[in-house]
Amino acid sequence: MRTFLVSLFFAMMVTRSFAGEADVVRAHVAPQSDGTYRFDVTVYHADEGWGHYANAWEVLSEDGMVLAVRTLAHPHVNEQPFTRSLSGVEIPEGLTRVIVRAKDSTHGYGGQELTVELPGR
Repeated sequence: MRTFLVSLFFAMMVTRSFAGEADVVRAHVAPQSDGTYRFDVTVYHADEGWGHYANAWEVLSEDGMVLAVRTLAHPHVNEQPFTRSLSGVEIPEGLTRVIVRAKDSTHGYGGQELTVELPGR
């Protein structure tokens, strides 16, 4: 019985790691009439359910300042990759590009990031 439980534990650990980190595969940025920006971000992650899923993406300045966060409220097991939007993002003057990165509930940040040029800047 003990051998079975140890094997089951290791099998569960290996299975958890298969989903890997969340990757940003596309990011579209559009200026809005009020001077803010809308981000449409496509994320890929092999969501496994509530225990391991892509749970946020964020917009950062190149020096690492967090400008906006889009929380993802549930797993997207059967919808990969998936796109979610965030409007009203204020970008400080002088910035011409930003970094978009995603995170998952197990690994945090660390997958593929994209650097995006800001239109109109």
